[in-house]
Amino acid sequence: MSEKSSLYPELIRAIKPATGTLGVLLPGLGAVATTLIAGVHLINKGLAQPHGSLTQMQRMRLGKRTNPRFALIKEVVPLTNLNDLVFGGWDIFPENAYQIACHAGVLSRELLDQVKDQLESVRPWPAVFEQAYVRRLSGPHLKAGPTKKHLADMLIEDIEAFRRREGVQRVVMVWCGSTEVFMQPSPVHETIEAFEAGLKANAPEISPCMIYTYAAISAGVPFANGSPNLAVDIPALVEYAHKRHVPIAGKDFKTGQTFLKTVVAPGLKAKMLGLTGWFSTNILGNRDGEVLDDQGSFRTKEVSKSSVLGAILQPELYPDLYGKVFHKVRIEYYPPRGDAKEGWDNIDIFGWLGQPMQIKINFLCRDSILAAPVALDLALFLDLAQRAGLSGIQEWLSFYFKSPMARVDLQPEHDLFIQHLKLTNTLRILVGEEVLDHSGLDYYESGDAYRAGMGGA
Repeated sequence: MSEKSSLYPELIRAIKPATGTLGVLLPGLGAVATTLIAGVHLINKGLAQPHGSLTQMQRMRLGKRTNPRFALIKEVVPLTNLNDLVFGGWDIFPENAYQIACHAGVLSRELLDQVKDQLESVRPWPAVFEQAYVRRLSGPHLKAGPTKKHLADMLIEDIEAFRRREGVQRVVMVWCGSTEVFMQPSPVHETIEAFEAGLKANAPEISPCMIYTYAAISAGVPFANGSPNLAVDIPALVEYAHKRHVPIAGKDFKTGQTFLKTVVAPGLKAKMLGLTGWFSTNILGNRDGEVLDDQGSFRTKEVSKSSVLGAILQPELYPDLYGKVFHKVRIEYYPPRGDAKEGWDNIDIFGWLGQPMQIKINFLCRDSILAAPVALDLALFLDLAQRAGLSGIQEWLSFYFKSPMARVDLQPEHDLFIQHLKLTNTLRILVGEEVLDHSGLDYYESGDAYRAGMGGA
């Protein structure tokens, strides 16, 4: 950055136009995926609005506060029009997207019937799935092959067949599948050579989610991991994405309770209010709730949801305020609730002279309603990243994830407001606009400020 400017001319990108159609591939054609597909078609018909989507509704400031311009994000950077999206996906059940959406019960039948034809045209391909990794689910619509490498090749064939059949110019993949059992990185995850050898040897350390990730990168398809699964964040696949010049992002959509944590925790830290305990519990009854009723899958989600507070509060810097925080997360499967998740948070804080206080939050949210616009934005932004020549980890998309990826020598940023500024500043940089730092000091210390009568005598 130059001494007197907040421009980064060396980082401006020549972004290819978003011409033609964009294929959006969704492993896991469940509640989130079908809510996304139905929503896009309803919006395209003028029957609904894209609430919750930054790419469609948010305006960002360009220029100085003294001469601001406000433009929609989709006017600042060239994003694919929603009318140019074509959907495909995989699932362990053969029903089409309309049948799945009706069963999920997220959107009313009245809404779904208005886009029934479009939903019925999306029929999932047989999935790569192994029950050992998601113990509470089983289904008949599966691929079979002698090795995991054969399964990956079948996925690549699906991607290429989708390109030819639909005539799409570009493709992205957003994982909307279930949470797999907790896994730790192992030697097979260290290099792409070790990983590919593991695929051929049916290594148990390679999960279905990793196979989808590998297939996407092999096909030159940007990939986002909407689950907490160990997958795109392993060194082998990060390396592979760089080698193949493919953008990647993850992991675990930030939607309900964790979204609120990344709002409240930065506020407590900004005010230097102490924290002694944070208890979080959820009830939900959709397929995600059923999967998380298994301790192995819950452990994967627990780690993702629990990583936020420490990263934001930095107890190593503020031991008196945050050095002894008791943080517990619980998820309970409750079938009557369906997709309408309810989260309770009890937050024990302390202020001046160590005096205790409490915050109570009861968030009655809709899991898939919050996740669908996240999946949409990620699809559009990953396509933008590829057209801008970006590859590897897209840390500027941390805003959308519970466990955002970052370079191995950097700590991920969890503060929602810093994440949002990182996202919008990246868009400004790509198109040659000044970044925002919000200091404001230059307005009062400059000669112009004195001439305007704001700088004193």
